Amino acid sequence: MRWSHYPQPIGVFDSGVGGLTVLRALQQQLPHESFLYLGDTARLPYGTKSAATVTRYARQCAKILAERGIKMLVVACNTASALALLQLRQDFLEIPVVGVIEPGAAAACEASIKGHIAVIATEGTIQHGAYEHAILTLRPQAKVISKSCSLFVALAEEGWVEGPIVEAVARAYLQPLFAAKDADLPDCLVLGCTHYPALLTAIKSAVP
Repeated sequence: MRWSHYPQPIGVFDSGVGGLTVLRALQQQLPHESFLYLGDTARLPYGTKSAATVTRYARQCAKILAERGIKMLVVACNTASALALLQLRQDFLEIPVVGVIEPGAAAACEASIKGHIAVIATEGTIQHGAYEHAILTLRPQAKVISKSCSLFVALAEEGWVEGPIVEAVARAYLQPLFAAKDADLPDCLVLGCTHYPALLTAIKSAVP
């Protein structure tokens, strides 16, 4: 296949199948665009790996897509967005490089009425504080509580997205975030990993 014969696609990469949720949203918003998707399933999860490792993986994925003539790079992985986005923007000055942290934070700030926002994400994203920083930049008076939910990635990759086991895991992770009195409960929950929407039914069952 000679890529020069086709319109330039938008490149999207993620640590696995989770980024397909981002890809579907992009396809809905940009129906006339073509996309090239890379899921790094051989090396997932990214969320438990060091920042240096995640950055190295992200640069390798981006390079593969860039060599195929993409006109924009979307970093669908939240962990890679948190840890590697600045490096990718330095590496690929000729194309826009877009992450998912800032749009997610903006949506949360807009959706939350009282500014009490809960964030669930991978260990790497939570430790970096990426969502908290992005939310407080937009809404300095917000209260942000965060929790890593690493098992959600494995469940999503295995296709275990519903049923009593998944619901029990969701309750174990999420109920402590919503254990306060009603007046102090978060009124917005950010799914800070592209795998998490696959478990949306179980997540909804575990929160008020």
